[in-house]
Amino acid sequence: MPSTQKPPLAGAALDPTAVRPPIDDAAVQRVAPSELRAVLEERRHEGYTMLLDLGAVDYLRRAPRFDVVYHLLKVQPVAASVSEVGQPARLRILCGVDENEHLPTCMDLWKSADWAEREVYDLFGIVFDGHADLRRIQMPVDWEGHPLRKDYPMRGPARERSPRPAFAGKSNVVAGTPPVGRTLEALQEEVKRAREQ
Repeated sequence: MPSTQKPPLAGAALDPTAVRPPIDDAAVQRVAPSELRAVLEERRHEGYTMLLDLGAVDYLRRAPRFDVVYHLLKVQPVAASVSEVGQPARLRILCGVDENEHLPTCMDLWKSADWAEREVYDLFGIVFDGHADLRRIQMPVDWEGHPLRKDYPMRGPARERSPRPAFAGKSNVVAGTPPVGRTLEALQEEVKRAREQ
């Protein structure tokens, strides 16, 4: 299927959900952070009793920068036969969040939001107000930054501050020159000199 996305205007980023083809299995609803809690409570009372997943996406050059995505499922509330069940209703709620903006927790509506909100906090740095235990869940406690942000350094913040190691015998080699097989010998000589000192 050919892509329906058009190239963005100079200096502007498109909202990917606005240009993608329709999703047949789920309705998509975009809400503002100020309306999020009320919308989630309303959907819960409408019968969306299951929060399948909660995640985030970083659109680095877009405002708002992040999308927090809630995947909800409405199932038949009473026992039914196979023919009566049909297909469950699926809903994706997208909430655009700026860099230092907080969202309300939905842990009290769906218990499954507990670790999912912690994961979004850990990997993207999005804070959920009212969360009972908002702390890192995947990265070590002393980890710097949030690794799924698109501006996160490739080698991590600590390694980016340290210089890269010099390679033995490579300082005068022009880029594109094929190796001659003497790199190992030069490295062994360098290690031998260092041990003698």
